[in-house]
Amino acid sequence: MRSEQQMMALFLETARSDERIRAATLEGSRTNPNVPRDLFQDYDISYLVTDLASFQAESGWIDRFGPRLHLQLPEAMSLFPAELGERFSYLILFEDGNKLDLTLIPVQEAAAYAVEDKLIEVLLDKDGLFPDLAAPSDEDYRVKRPSEAYFYDCRNEFWMVSSYAAKGLWRREILFAMDHINDILRPMLLQMLEWKVGFETDFALSVGKNRKYLERYITPEAWNKLMLTYPSGSYPDVWKSLFAAMELFQETGREVAQHLGCRYPLEEDERMTEYLRKVMELPGDATSF
Repeated sequence: MRSEQQMMALFLETARSDERIRAATLEGSRTNPNVPRDLFQDYDISYLVTDLASFQAESGWIDRFGPRLHLQLPEAMSLFPAELGERFSYLILFEDGNKLDLTLIPVQEAAAYAVEDKLIEVLLDKDGLFPDLAAPSDEDYRVKRPSEAYFYDCRNEFWMVSSYAAKGLWRREILFAMDHINDILRPMLLQMLEWKVGFETDFALSVGKNRKYLERYITPEAWNKLMLTYPSGSYPDVWKSLFAAMELFQETGREVAQHLGCRYPLEEDERMTEYLRKVMELPGDATSF
């Protein structure tokens, strides 16, 4: 596996030797001092370029970065709509295990690009495009303090969607139920846990992309309960995961409400819990509730 020094030298040499590349930057976790280093970190590189179309026309130019195991061109795919406007990206997994996320940005977008993300480190700037760029910071990714309205909306969404999951389980529509748990209900629970961490750390840190560092900041008991919300494919297990999510959500929500100085409507949780237990115990051939 090529070292970080070798990879960065390759990216810089490519930028220096190509007159179309006017600047090169590093983004993401490798610029963030609060992120632990490991061998699976991507190299998030951007080149500010003139004549972007010439790079796209000459597809073999990326061969200089090394033998590839897999290549994805998101802006050229039919399955997903392009999201980068005039920009073009290459997601490259190399045979040696290194991963490069390379984005070509039209040079005229330099000013807009410079303010999009605070985790940018300038590697090369031939034309002084980034004279005032601050040192990389993860402040944009830190947990944000919720308003009372956000808090109550999170509660409302969690409990409403819990009824959809229960309805799906009673109907024996397990995919419907699990999609609601996975796509909506658990994200509300994770949001509540994130807010709790934020209050306990004075909103001074990030829990990472997809909340991958959350385990560091919650108790082992809370983490174990969270893991119970990821069910296997059996109806009893999905019911169990639903009630585990409800229990942890209520515990965490009460703490967040205390930090916010607002009332936690426990009676609403209790009414919904009673309703969901009735749905779980309802015979499959029932014609009335």
